[in-house]
Amino acid sequence: MTATDILLILGAYLLGSISTAIILARVMGLPDPRTQGSGNPGATNMLRVGGKKLAAFTLLGDLVKGLIPVLVARLLTADVTILAAVGFAAFLGHLYPVFFGFKGGKGVATALGVLFGLAWPVALATLATWLAMAALFRYSSLSALAAAVTAPIYMWRLNGIREFILMNTALSLLLIWRHRSNIRNLLAGRESRIGKKKHS
Repeated sequence: MTATDILLILGAYLLGSISTAIILARVMGLPDPRTQGSGNPGATNMLRVGGKKLAAFTLLGDLVKGLIPVLVARLLTADVTILAAVGFAAFLGHLYPVFFGFKGGKGVATALGVLFGLAWPVALATLATWLAMAALFRYSSLSALAAAVTAPIYMWRLNGIREFILMNTALSLLLIWRHRSNIRNLLAGRESRIGKKKHS
């Protein structure tokens, strides 16, 4: 691993650590999204806390910070192991941001940005899964879980690069782990639907 590779991975983590939701909330004078609603600094909770416009900006910001490091890395290396590591580092930055006490979001949009950078057909298939599940059931968490389960399968079938499949599998397992409270709420019938206030 070269010094450039290390810088790419470190830079990806640092960019991933920039929490779009928390920064937008501070700029707009809103409460920290980690203390409101579901407690998650992501687009779905920002929809509850700040409305549709802030939710859209959060979604875009979180997606871009997963996409940009991978695209930059592609300009500097063709090593698929490094590309996979860069994508995973950006994702970890969102989950455990060094700038915000290592208390980040669940990583759905950032993971999608990483997939767009690595293999856009896989990202489109994963996004289609999320949208279909959201349209049918109106649960963001259930949609994210379905996308997490299917994404490595899409990577295997549509891309086939072993390093990307392994990284995607690890990413999906972390996504599922981060949604463990949502899984409990879904099973208990307490999970909030998209656009609805979080149950107390």
